[in-house]
Amino acid sequence: MDAAQPIKEQFIIENIPAKRRRLESTGNIEPLNPKPKVDPLLIFAECKEQNRPVLIAGPMVRYSKLPFRELVGLYESDFIYTPMILAREFVRHRGGRDSDFTTNLKEQHSRQALSGKKQCLIVQVGANNVTDLLRFVEMIHPYCDAIGLNCGCPVREQVREGIGAALMSDRFKVAKFVKAVKKRWGDKVKMETKIRVHDNVQETIQFVQEVEKAGVDWITIHGRTKDTRSSVPVDLEKIKLVREAIKRVPVVANGDCFKPEDIQRITDYTKVDGVMAVRGVLNNPCLFTMRSEATWGAVERLISSVMEYGLPFQLAQHHVSCMMPKGSAIMNRLNKSLNECTSMVGMLDWFDDNFELRRLRQEGFAEERSFEDARRGGAGEKH
Repeated sequence: MDAAQPIKEQFIIENIPAKRRRLESTGNIEPLNPKPKVDPLLIFAECKEQNRPVLIAGPMVRYSKLPFRELVGLYESDFIYTPMILAREFVRHRGGRDSDFTTNLKEQHSRQALSGKKQCLIVQVGANNVTDLLRFVEMIHPYCDAIGLNCGCPVREQVREGIGAALMSDRFKVAKFVKAVKKRWGDKVKMETKIRVHDNVQETIQFVQEVEKAGVDWITIHGRTKDTRSSVPVDLEKIKLVREAIKRVPVVANGDCFKPEDIQRITDYTKVDGVMAVRGVLNNPCLFTMRSEATWGAVERLISSVMEYGLPFQLAQHHVSCMMPKGSAIMNRLNKSLNECTSMVGMLDWFDDNFELRRLRQEGFAEERSFEDARRGGAGEKH
C-alpha cells in the first residue's frame, strides 16, 4: 500500500465487525474516531501536586501489546507504552501496521472510565530520518497521547540501521527530529525522547540540553550505557546529575524498578518526575499498586483480554510464566509444566487442571487473590 494513502486506510481496529473493516479499507465509512487526548504534561503537574512520581509502564519488544497494556492500565499506571515500532516498516507496509499497532474502542475511548484515572498511551518509534518520522507521526498521532523517540535501544541490528542507541552519538540529529515534529504539529503532538547514559555524564547532559532546547516535552533516561549488561545496577548518580541540569521539562528515570520500594528509592535519590518500570511490570503488572507480586486476579484479567483480542500463544505463555511466583518447589514445578504447553487450548487445560481460573462475568472474576489461594489443592480450594 502506498504510504501516502489516507489515515482511514491504515488501520484494522480490533472488535469492529469484519464487514465494517472491509468498508473502512475502501474508504466508504469513517474509521475509529481519534483518541480524546490526555496531556502528559498535565499528569506530570498533577502528580507533582500529589507529591509522587508519574508511574510508567515502559516499552517492551513483543510484550507491550494491547492485552498487556489494558492489564497494566488497570493497576495504576499513568503512562503506558507500546513496543518500539520501526517507522520505515510502518509507513511502507500494511503488514507492519497490522502487526505493530493494534488498538480498540476500549483503549481509545474508555481507558479513564475503566481505571478511574487519567492515563496516557505513548507510542514509541524507532526512526533514522525525518521523512519516515513525520509520516509515522502523521499516521499514528490521532490514536495516542504522545510519541516517544527511542534513542537508547542497544540491539545491534537496530544500531547498524542508525536507530536506537546509534542516535546517542548525534544529539543534533535528534534535536532536528524533535524540531521537525514540533514545527509540523506544535503542542498538538507531545514528544518524548528516551536515551541511555553515556560513559561520560557530561556528554549525556549536553545531549539532553540540546533536545530540551529543540522543544521536547519530557526526557526518559535509562541508567545504563548501551554496552552495560542488565545485571549491572543502574547508575542513579548519573540520572541525578542529568535531572539537575534540566530546568524546563520533566525527567523520568528508567532501570531497576522491580519492587514497590524501588519507586521511592529512585525518586528520593534522583529527584526525577517519573519512574519507568519495564521488566518490573512484566513480572508484576500490579507493581504500581504497591503489591510485591502479581495477583491471580491479574492473570485472570490477562487471559480474558488475550481471549477477547488475540495474542500469539508464545507471548501469552511468557506473560503468565513471568507473573508466576518464584522460589517455592510447587510453583517452580507448575511453571515448568506451563512452559511445556504447546497451544492456547493446552494452556487453558493447564489452568483448569492446576488453578481455579474464573472467566469474565463469573462470580469472583479478577478478585485479587494470591496464586496459592487460586491453586487447586491449595489454600483456595473449595471442598
